Order: sequence, then C-alpha cells, then structure tokens
Amino acid sequence: AFAAMYELAKDYSGEDFFDGWDFFDGVDDVTGGDQIYSDAFLSAYKLLAFVESDTKHAFLRVDNYTNVPRSTPRRSVRVVTKASYHMDSVWIADIFHTPYGCGVQPALWSWAPPEVGGNYPKGGGIKTFEAVNQDIFSHMSLYTSANCNALNPNPDQNAASVVNTTNCDNPILGCTTTNTGLNSYGPSFNNGHGGVFITEYSSSGISIWFFPRNNIPISVSSNSSNIDTTDFGIPIANWSPSICGSDGFSEVLLPQSFVIDIALCGREWLGTLLYNQTCPPGNCFVNSVSGDGSNFDEAYFEIGAIRVF
Repeated sequence: AFAAMYELAKDYSGEDFFDGWDFFDGVDDVTGGDQIYSDAFLSAYKLLAFVESDTKHAFLRVDNYTNVPRSTPRRSVRVVTKASYHMDSVWIADIFHTPYGCGVQPALWSWAPPEVGGNYPKGGGIKTFEAVNQDIFSHMSLYTSANCNALNPNPDQNAASVVNTTNCDNPILGCTTTNTGLNSYGPSFNNGHGGVFITEYSSSGISIWFFPRNNIPISVSSNSSNIDTTDFGIPIANWSPSICGSDGFSEVLLPQSFVIDIALCGREWLGTLLYNQTCPPGNCFVNSVSGDGSNFDEAYFEIGAIRVF
C-alpha cells in the first residue's frame, strides 16, 4: 500500500444500489461474447438486476430460464457507474457470490468513459476481479494506452500471486496477475459467503487486496467512514507507476467509472482451448449458452455494497 487515510465519498448499497448506475443496452462490445445486455426496465422485468428485500443485497444475473436457440445470444447485465473517480481513490466491493460455470466470464472492473476523455483503451482500466468457466482462481489486470510493462517477479505483491502477462497496453489481456488463493473464485468463494475486494487507485501505485469473509479487516467490516490502506498488508496485485516510465500513470490513466458485467464465451478467456480445460470438450456457445439456461443457475453476483473513498 502507498497512501494513508481515505474518507468515504460514495456508498452504493441498499434499496438505492442501482440508482447510481447506467445499464448498457445491446450486444457485447468488449469481449465479443454471446450475450446481449439488457436495459434497466428489461433487467428488472426479467429479474436480471434487483435488490433482494430481506438482505438489501444487489443481484445481477444471467437469464437462466429462457430456452435460447443456437442463433440467439442470451440475456445478461452490464452496469456502469454514472460517476467517475479520480486518482487517489479506493473502492471496496463486498461480494457474497460471484457467477460461476461453463461459458461464464464475470468481471468487476473500471474504465475511463468518453465523458472524461477516455475511449478504451485510451484512459486505461483496472480489473479488480475477473474469472472464467470453472476455474478455481480469479484474476486482476491493469490496462494502459502506452508502453507500460509490469514487473515479473514483483516484490511489491504477495509472493503467492502469479504474474501472467506483463504488457499492460495489450487491449485484450493487459498485464494480468492471478490470485492463487483457493477461495478467490468458484464454489469455495461462494460457499464461504465471498469476501471483499479492495482497489487502491493511487498516483503512487495501484494495489488490489482480497479478504475472505472470515478475515475482513475491522475498518472494512465496521463500515468505517475512514480507511487506511497501510492496514491491509501486502496486496495480491500491485503496479508501480515506474512501470510506465518517468511520467508514471499521469499520461495513461484517467478518472475511472466502475463496471460490473457477466459475459458469455467472450474472446478474452473463453477460447476453445481454455474452455476445454475446465468444461466438457466442445464449442462454448453450443455447449453452454444455447438451450434451457439451467447451466447458468450459479451465474449471478450478490453484492452487499461498493464503497468509494
């Protein structure tokens, strides 16, 4: 961690969770996946996005009840915050369940929207959480529009993390790190009621932490209005501004809006080779997307809150 105290700026939670988000409506323009995203009205009508009345948790899910023919994409959800957040911010995502299953590619990420001068990959982006298929690990990535190259090995992140790619201006993969903790994705994550992902977006460095439900720092679990990232220990992913040269992040990263989405059979991770590593051999769309939808019974986010400092 690089900074000191941060004060609460925005709390996305409770019955008003979705008031701070826009729903992207249309075919997938990021991963090239086999899903079509639904607007706010359709998402609510089809129960793809809603706040559960008892827990006040927000749910975002894939349509798991429509029989989809092979020529048709399946309905899913992508939401983007109306607000963008400048450098020297922290966002904490309290997640109880993440989408899981063959053909599924869930992500919590950020990008610089056109309103702040961005146009992906211009303005950069950060993936706090991404996972695919029936993998047991989650992944984190930094995307930049200039020549930034991550360290491998990286002395500033947890030794158990694995640096997969170092070219941060690769628009498909970015510079990616894998969280090798067995509770970072899949049944172990969901059965343990998830945990919190913390992202520090600082001019001194970008860091990501993950804490399972039974090990969340008190300053986070108590919903404090102030946090100190130096309390969180060594991050599971870290990118120093020095990887982008003498100018650091100032020329490659702009204010970020948050995105939550669930892609299906996207080009980034779900090619035939990777799909077949954890799922029955065959075509991702034919095997997983088309048909009665029961494959997506576990394909949903359950989110307690996303708080920005």
